[in-house]
Amino acid sequence: MKNVFISSYRFYLTFFAVLLTFCTLGGRLLHLQVWQSDKYSELAANARKNFIQERARRGDIVDRKGSLLATTKSVVVVGVDPHAFNQDDQGKLHQLAQLLKLDYQTVYDSVTKKFTTKGEQKLSPVRWVKLQEGIDESTYKQVKQLQVGGVYGNYQHSRFYPNQQLGAHVLGYVNKEGKACMGIELMADYYLKGQDGWIESERDGRRREMPQFRSVEFLAKDGLNVQLSIDRVIQDSVEEEISNLFEKYSPLSVSIIVSQPATGEILAMANGPTFDPNLFNDFPLENQRNRILTDLYEPGSTYKIIPVGGALNEGIIRPDDIVDCSVSRYEVGKKSLRLPKDHHPLGKISLHQVVQKSSNRGAAQVGLKLGADRLYNYSRLFGFGQKTNLGLTGERSGVLHKPKNWDGLTITRLPMGHAVSVTPMQVHCAMSVIANDGIMMKPTLIRKVFDQSGKTVVPFPPRPVRRVVDEEVSREMTDMLVSVVGNEGTARSAMIPGFDVAGKTGTTQKIIDGKYSSNHHVASFSGFFPADNPKAVITVVVDEPKMKRGRLGYGGSVAGPSFRKIANRLISYFGIQPHPKEISYLSGLKLENK
Repeated sequence: MKNVFISSYRFYLTFFAVLLTFCTLGGRLLHLQVWQSDKYSELAANARKNFIQERARRGDIVDRKGSLLATTKSVVVVGVDPHAFNQDDQGKLHQLAQLLKLDYQTVYDSVTKKFTTKGEQKLSPVRWVKLQEGIDESTYKQVKQLQVGGVYGNYQHSRFYPNQQLGAHVLGYVNKEGKACMGIELMADYYLKGQDGWIESERDGRRREMPQFRSVEFLAKDGLNVQLSIDRVIQDSVEEEISNLFEKYSPLSVSIIVSQPATGEILAMANGPTFDPNLFNDFPLENQRNRILTDLYEPGSTYKIIPVGGALNEGIIRPDDIVDCSVSRYEVGKKSLRLPKDHHPLGKISLHQVVQKSSNRGAAQVGLKLGADRLYNYSRLFGFGQKTNLGLTGERSGVLHKPKNWDGLTITRLPMGHAVSVTPMQVHCAMSVIANDGIMMKPTLIRKVFDQSGKTVVPFPPRPVRRVVDEEVSREMTDMLVSVVGNEGTARSAMIPGFDVAGKTGTTQKIIDGKYSSNHHVASFSGFFPADNPKAVITVVVDEPKMKRGRLGYGGSVAGPSFRKIANRLISYFGIQPHPKEISYLSGLKLENK
């Protein structure tokens, strides 16, 4: 047989071509397996790695009796993997759109968008398109029953406030990103949020988890629960009264606080206008402002308890000492200081009547007797010029200048509540000092933090801050404040038959364009009852009430009746008995202020 002849040229050409091919493949394998081995090993591991985050359930917020104020419910985020969508299911898209409350075109565009594009160029594949979030479990069950290929949901927690607007400024809210915003939600976020968990395992080629390859499994730890000092029933009554005030006077804002003087616990705290934490984006941003802690105003006559209380505590003056309110000037050394005017001529009256009649001149003279330094120090002792440290964000300390920065009129104007800016909470805490035998308590909103079994984890017991005035002085002040809420006082509208009520009115002209306005004012009342054994302190502040025929909205006529209405509800709710000496008087009494 004749040998097949192969030219040397073709032989070597074929030989070197094959050799080059194998050298190229070998070099490429060497490059991948040796020099680039770490990189591609990591890529392969990441392709198999499966990381699942398990969200912790946020704790509940309840009132002092266990009523639910804020909770967490499970909702579903429904989406689609366009690459897993089956065209045979296109006929089901109308039903899917109806369940998700979307239009058909939006759903169709989502299931057909398989790649991100730049112009006509296809880029990376799209494996998830969100269709709708916040879907409840019953609706998601109907979505699953449609069996649309590629459509599935991811469970997540959503914050829910079952009472809508009730206690909105106290509770705050959690936004769509799960971040706590304002209120108790932010204040107690450390306890409420819990600890998220996670699982690290591997997945197969169809992206399904392979549990046998789990390397790390850290279970989520749900958040703790918080019990507030707020009473839902009282809070509801307060917010109802705020609505009544808006309907009657159309003010810019209203703030009301109710607390227990002996413990400092806040029973109710509300502002108007308000908002719904479930729909916080649907309300003006300014509605979220907790005006009780953020808004400053001149307190007016409610401030007169500071100079009078300080002078009594220093033994400078007694309740029955006479103060000449007919004089217009007061001599201090070689200086002659002009005194403020009273609404009506009062002449020579006792210190008791100075408080009862709310005399500006009388308060100014008491302040002058006390002196600038002591007046400033007692103002600080009563809590002005500093935060109350309630714990909620946004609280302001107010404005109380040091004596070295006072002008010539401050010493006569500060005692009547001018030349100082305060928050409603500061006024409330100052009145609580008188109600609590001269001891200031730290205002509190949280009673305890407890776990899912009901066991207390962190208690928040009442905390006394300091003694401000002697117990005897607080009793003398109480007697004076009781006469304010009497037939001869400025707060007759706050009277409650059968009970001694102690309180002080405030009517403050607002500063507009650098001077006091006769058309813009703040009406307020702060008081407590029963005077001999106080169960509640109530403060009402109404900003710019609109009165008929242009009349001035005094604290006694605007805020006093609201105090009385809330107090009457508390009497019924707490079962407070009237004073024994007035029971026979009550039997034949016709109530004028209902």
